[in-house]
Amino acid sequence: MPIKLPSFRPRRDAYPPDLWTKCPSCEEMLFNKQLDKVQRVCPNCGHHFRLSADARLALLLDHGSFVERDPGLQSVDPLGFVDQKAYPDRIAAAQLATGMRDAAVWGTGTIDGRPIAICVMDFGFMGGSMGAVVGEKVTRAAEYALAQRLPLVVVSASGGARMQEGTLALMQLVKTVAAVERLRDGGVPFVSVLSDPTTGGVFASFAVLGDVNLAEPNALIGFAGARVSAGTISQELPAGFQRSEFLFNHGFLDRVVHRSALRSEISGLLGYLLPGTRREGDGDEPEPLGLPSFRPLSFLSNLAERVMPSEPEPPATNGTEHLGGPAAEPVDAALPVPPFAEANPAADADPGAIPIDMPDPVTAQAGAAEPAEGEPRRG
Repeated sequence: MPIKLPSFRPRRDAYPPDLWTKCPSCEEMLFNKQLDKVQRVCPNCGHHFRLSADARLALLLDHGSFVERDPGLQSVDPLGFVDQKAYPDRIAAAQLATGMRDAAVWGTGTIDGRPIAICVMDFGFMGGSMGAVVGEKVTRAAEYALAQRLPLVVVSASGGARMQEGTLALMQLVKTVAAVERLRDGGVPFVSVLSDPTTGGVFASFAVLGDVNLAEPNALIGFAGARVSAGTISQELPAGFQRSEFLFNHGFLDRVVHRSALRSEISGLLGYLLPGTRREGDGDEPEPLGLPSFRPLSFLSNLAERVMPSEPEPPATNGTEHLGGPAAEPVDAALPVPPFAEANPAADADPGAIPIDMPDPVTAQAGAAEPAEGEPRRG
């Protein structure tokens, strides 16, 4: 009787996605439960994986302190946009995958007992794209922080404006920047945390306008892609120019903070950045924070004045061109030049001064009244 050997299954290169995760930096297979215990940071190379909104809130806030606001806001389809899939179908698929209604959630909570207003974005919901709902939640968070005099913390993770909403998505850039500017004028601190990735319209609006801008290690931060940026200026850009370490070395970010130290870093900042107190007799004007501020509206206005030359003023007329008559000549050309203008420079400095080499008009008039010798008196 032949011996029957046990059969062995071939080794699989694919692993169940719910058990293991492959690190994109060191290519190490990581057990998901162990990865969650270390805040989804690779223990071998320190790569920071992306966090969901719920995980980010649990990381930063005190346990059980978060209270969500405006949870019922949901995007609609004003344009009837259809690409490979209809926009409502994409929204439904993202809601099913993430358990969120849209790409951002905001509310109130505490960090080490300090109350704050917080808004967190989730890249898993359609790439964290900013539509009307995301812009509205960021704006409401800023307005609530201003009304209640609470520090605002916004954690960004987005690929930019949501193309399915067209111009409505682009208008969120203006709305969020205006809300942040009102917050700055009110003397309320705003801490912006830029995670991987923060690009496009979110980068171009509220994400980089914080009083303090923090970022996680090796986070992708920029407006356009590296290839588009290099092609626009026709130059070769340095490697990693859109990573958080490069931006920190060139003064664009204030700190690059490891995820394990991010909570304590924000707590320490909130201990220094206190909301401005209202002074007596100043109405609604609060005391400023004393931080160097970048005001995008003033910057763009000054830039436009330098780039766009001012139009020359039209010459003065007496209105006869409307009647068909000749236009009046300029005033300077019509006035005769006094003969003493070149001989007496002091007359240019003081128009009312009498030239030294000219007779006094009063004396000259009195002298003209006296007749010469031998002439009879008149009158």
